[in-house]
Amino acid sequence: MYSESALKLYALKKAGIVKSNAAFWRDYENMSQKSDLDLCPYARELDANGINLLCAFDEDFPRIALPLRVSEKPYLFACRGDISLLKEINHNVAVVGVLNPSEEIVAREKRVVAELVEKGFTIVSGLARGCDTIAHRECLACGGKTVAFLPTTLSDIYPKENATLAEKIVEGGGLVITEYVTEPNTRQETIGRFIARDRLQAMFANRIILIASYLKGEGDSGSRHAMEKAKTYGRERFVMYHEEDIDDPQFGLNRQILQDGGIVLTSKTLEAFSS
Repeated sequence: MYSESALKLYALKKAGIVKSNAAFWRDYENMSQKSDLDLCPYARELDANGINLLCAFDEDFPRIALPLRVSEKPYLFACRGDISLLKEINHNVAVVGVLNPSEEIVAREKRVVAELVEKGFTIVSGLARGCDTIAHRECLACGGKTVAFLPTTLSDIYPKENATLAEKIVEGGGLVITEYVTEPNTRQETIGRFIARDRLQAMFANRIILIASYLKGEGDSGSRHAMEKAKTYGRERFVMYHEEDIDDPQFGLNRQILQDGGIVLTSKTLEAFSS
């Protein structure tokens, strides 16, 4: 399903004519420009792969009431599943964390996600290995709905072992969504897409929970980018943390965020969550 405007934008992106978010908002905001592109091959491609498109001109396009820079402001999404899950960000909680959580961290995360689902929240994450995967899977196991923001195209799920999980998310009434409809040309572009994906998790959830993550330079940094954007966007930032975590390097970022206005996730603060 897609509008003519969304299909045209898809073709312009695939053809390399619209190269960035900033370029769209600068040059194509009213879509008055004409294009000689034949849209039929692009429509057949979308239909064959069951991909839905939404663009900034569509009534159902998810809009965020934030003063975003044009380089950050989305304008086209390719997705499968229920796009309406992005409309009520008060119902969404982003859950992020390390790629290699310990068994104890996994167990603690599962308890948090289960309680969020019981309270009626939609879980937002990035389909990455580790804490993201656990968040999506536990949400589905508890009968909840979850949203996965991708740093890749829908046809090239990363990591590949989560392609089946992506299908289960859609089958469970959730959403798998991306800004990307072409493959990256360089390693730098690939890295940039992962960082850009992290902002969307913070953008479309009113609260974000950091399960566990290393300090900058000591481990993976995707969680750090998401938490930084959450602060910029004025989202509530929570971190999972106990006193016994003080010497664990996997909680280094958690400690740092607590010193920067983050809130410890406890039974009391979690109970105060309201969707």
